[in-house]
Amino acid sequence: MAGRGPQSFKKRQKEQQRKERQQLKMEKRLQRREEKAAGGGAALEIAPEEDNGLTVTTEESHTHTS
Repeated sequence: MAGRGPQSFKKRQKEQQRKERQQLKMEKRLQRREEKAAGGGAALEIAPEEDNGLTVTTEESHTHTS
């Protein structure tokens, strides 16, 4: 990153940290979904969060019985 100012470097580091946190959150969500599917139980399903100002919605999970 030679030739770029310290602000650009800080921005790049901050963006990398944001992406890492986002990835960890997604992994945790997937793990919870797998555990929920394996063990059953009622929980809320949370829509993936996005860092672009959109609102996050939640939906109650519905179980289907046959």
